[in-house]
Amino acid sequence: MNVVPDTSAVVDGRVSERVDDGTYGAVTVTVPEAVVGELESQANDGLDSGWDGLTELKRLAELSDAGTIDLQYIGDRPDGDARSHAEEGDIDAVIRATAADNDATLLSSDIVQAEVARAKGIDVEYVEPVARGVVEELPIEGYFTDETMSVHLKTGTKPKAKRGTLGEMRYEVIEETETDEERMDEWATSIVDLARQSSDGFIELSDDGMEIVQYRNYRIAVARPPFADGIEITAVRPIAKTTLDDYEFADELRDRFSERKRGVLISGSPGAGKSTFAQAVAEFLNDNDYAVKTMEKPRDLQVGPEITQYGALGGKMENTADSLLLVRPDYTIYDEVRKTGDFEVFSDMRMAGVGMVGVVHASRAIDALQRLVGRVELGMIPQIVDTVVYIEAGEVHTVYDVTTEVKVPAGLTAEDLARPVIQVRNFETGQPEYEIYTFNRQVVTVPLDDDEAEAESGVGRIAKQEIEREIRSVAHGHVEVELRGENEAIVYVDEGDIGTVIGKGGGRISDIENRLGIEIDVRTHDEKPGGRGEDGHGGGPGGSGGRGGDASGGPNGHRDGQVGEQRGSVVQPEITSRHVVLDVDGGVGETVEVRADGEYLFTATVGRGGEVQVSRGSAIAEELEDAIDRKRMITIVPAR
Repeated sequence: MNVVPDTSAVVDGRVSERVDDGTYGAVTVTVPEAVVGELESQANDGLDSGWDGLTELKRLAELSDAGTIDLQYIGDRPDGDARSHAEEGDIDAVIRATAADNDATLLSSDIVQAEVARAKGIDVEYVEPVARGVVEELPIEGYFTDETMSVHLKTGTKPKAKRGTLGEMRYEVIEETETDEERMDEWATSIVDLARQSSDGFIELSDDGMEIVQYRNYRIAVARPPFADGIEITAVRPIAKTTLDDYEFADELRDRFSERKRGVLISGSPGAGKSTFAQAVAEFLNDNDYAVKTMEKPRDLQVGPEITQYGALGGKMENTADSLLLVRPDYTIYDEVRKTGDFEVFSDMRMAGVGMVGVVHASRAIDALQRLVGRVELGMIPQIVDTVVYIEAGEVHTVYDVTTEVKVPAGLTAEDLARPVIQVRNFETGQPEYEIYTFNRQVVTVPLDDDEAEAESGVGRIAKQEIEREIRSVAHGHVEVELRGENEAIVYVDEGDIGTVIGKGGGRISDIENRLGIEIDVRTHDEKPGGRGEDGHGGGPGGSGGRGGDASGGPNGHRDGQVGEQRGSVVQPEITSRHVVLDVDGGVGETVEVRADGEYLFTATVGRGGEVQVSRGSAIAEELEDAIDRKRMITIVPAR
C-alpha cells in the first residue's frame, strides 16, 4: 500500500497513528517535498502547526529506521512564489499530482482537498481533523472582578490587574506566584483556540508574534517571542456601561447631536472613559432613529445588535470607509483616530456628509484639535470637527465649539492683518479660549486665557522666531530680539549692521514690518539694558534707528533735560503720510540727538540714506510735529 499524506494529515499525526493502531500494515509512505517546505515555512513563522508537523516527520523517520514502514521523500520543494500562494491551492495541487503520479492513496484532513482529489479520480482517505486545544471558557476569566478593567500576565512575573473606578485605577499584584512559560503558553493557546471555535469570539489580528482576540466583551492581546521578550497576555474589559443621561451637559449634547450631523472628537487620556462615552453616544443616536455604524480596530465597543461594527476591510480603514459610503449611515463612530491615515479617512467621510464621532488620545481638549493641524487644510477643520468633548475620570470635563471667522487675530492690531481664524469656544460659557490661524506661513495656536498665555508662547514665540530669521538673513553679526507688547519688538545688532538691516531710506526694515505686522526698532548691542546704552546713549524703542533712524520713544528714552550748550546742524523736517523725515546729510550709522530749540527730544541712529525717520503716531513723532508747528528750531548734534 502506498500513502501520500498532505500537510493537514502530517500536522495531525494521522500517519503514525494509523501505523500504531494497525490500520496500516506494510505501507510505503511517500511524503512530497512540498509538504516539508510548507511545514518548515510555518515553523519559521512561529506557528504551532509547523512544529507539530515536523514532530510527525521525525516519528515517521523513527518508524522507518525500525523497519515498520518504508519512507520516501519525492518531488521538488516549492519556490517562494508557490508558498506565497499556498492559500490559493498551489501546494495542494502539487500534493494531489504526487498521489496521482505514484498511484497512491491521498491521506488528508482537509475536506476541500479531499473533494477536489475525488473529482480528479484520485483514491482518497479522509479523516476528521484533530480538535486541538478545545476549551469551553476563558482560562483567565477568574482574575476579573467587578472592578477589574484589565489583567496583565507575563512569563516570569506576578499576575497584575488594574482595578477600581474610572479615574481611580490601581495597578496591583493579584497573585503572588510567578507564572512560568508552560502555564503562559497553555493560557495563550487556549485563548486563541477559544476565539476560533466559539461563536462569541473571533481573531481580530494574527501576525508573527502577536494575536488580538475579541471574546465576548474581552479584548485580549497575546504576544510571543520574537516580537516580545516573553509570552505576554493583556486582557481588557469595560467595567461600566453608561447612557448620555449619566454625563454633564446631557441635555445640551443631546440637542447638539440631534440638531444636524456633526463632526465630533471625543478625547482624553488612556483609561479616562472615552470609549464608554462613545458607546453612550452611539446608543443615543440609534435610539433616536439615526442609522449608526462603527469603524473599529479591534472591534470592542459594547453596543447593541442594531449597530453594525466594522473592522478594517483588507487591513485598511480606507476600504471600510468606501464600503460604508455605500451603506449610507447617518453617523459613524470611529474608534480610534490615531494615525494620519485615520484622520484622512475621518475627514473624507465627514466631507461626504456623514456624521462622524472619533475617539482620540489627547492630554488636553485642545490637543485633540491640534492633531488635525497639518493633516488637513487649516480652513477645513471647522467643517470636519465642530465639537470637541474632553473626558476625564469618566466625566465630561470640557466641551469646545469650533467655528471659523475672518478677523484680526488676538495679539495683532493692524486691520490689514485680518485673516480666517479658527475660534475654539467653551461650550458652557460661550467664551473663546483659543484661536488657531496662519502667521507668516506657520500655524499658531494662541491661548486667550491670561493664565495660559505665558511669555513667549503662541504668537509671541513665533513672532520672535520670524523676526530673528528675517534679520539674520541680512545681518552679519549677532542678533537678539526683545518683544515689547503685542505688536512691537526691539532688535539688537552689531553697530556695523545697523545700516544694512535698516536699508536705504528704511525700505528693508519697512518690508519686514509689513510682512510680519509688527513694528521693529533697531538698536546696537551697546544700547541693550545692561550694556553701554544705559549710561545715556540708549533711546526708547526705535531710539537707535528703526526705519532708517525711526524713533518712536519709550520708557528707556532719555527725555529728561538739556544736553549742555552744544549746538548742532539745523534741519528742515519733511512730513510724509507715514514718517517725519530728518535729512542729516551724512553720518550714516552715527548716533545723534534731536533737539527742539536746544531741548533734547530723542536719540537715533542715522540710516544708510543719511536720514532719521520717525513713525507718525508715536509719542516722539507727536512731540516733534508739535515743535514743527510751533516753528521751533530743530537741530541734530552728535550724541555724547
